[in-house]
Amino acid sequence: MSTRKQRIHNLEVTLWVGKRGIGAVVDELDEQLDNQEFVKIKFHRAARAEGDTEELATELAERTNATVVQTRGHTAVLER
Repeated sequence: MSTRKQRIHNLEVTLWVGKRGIGAVVDELDEQLDNQEFVKIKFHRAARAEGDTEELATELAERTNATVVQTRGHTAVLER
């Protein structure tokens, strides 16, 4: 049995946020959170023009009733 920390570390990115911003991925994120425990998100440079990774992850979490588990570099992990 792997620990929660190990499971988060081993996650593959399943959602990418680009120049269309976070509004373009809210529905997809919501669906992924319905189907899996954690979702790892990568924020491309164009998306980060709207704010840093932590700000963007927090806004996505609020819009999907989720929790930010971790941010590191340009990636974030959310759970619900």
